[in-house]
Amino acid sequence: MYAVIKAGGKQRKVQKGDVIEIELVHGGHDESITLTPVLVVDDDGKAHVGKDLGKAVVKARLVGDEKGEKVKIFKYRSKTGYSRRQGHRQMYTLVEIEDVSLGRRAPAKKAAEPKADEVAAAEEG
Repeated sequence: MYAVIKAGGKQRKVQKGDVIEIELVHGGHDESITLTPVLVVDDDGKAHVGKDLGKAVVKARLVGDEKGEKVKIFKYRSKTGYSRRQGHRQMYTLVEIEDVSLGRRAPAKKAAEPKADEVAAAEEG
């Protein structure tokens, strides 16, 4: 079973046991979190979307923090002597997916079938 979640403006396909990087989340080590929104859940080849995801849950555990790759920013305008250098390293949180579950809803109620007395009365009348 896998799910597609949205975290930090990015969509990720996750399964139980995956360790992913998401935007920085403040919290303690080994703290449990619930990732929302859940966009799609695939349960043994059957995809659930829309209203079926009302109770879908992706539980995760915070593993640690780390810095991403360094991005070098260089601005330059010719013939003016203008140049600027800057760098940036984004902070990420490592998250281990503990559980992907599709909270089972109660089965849809079928239309109530008329009782035998009501059927007999309708046939006579």
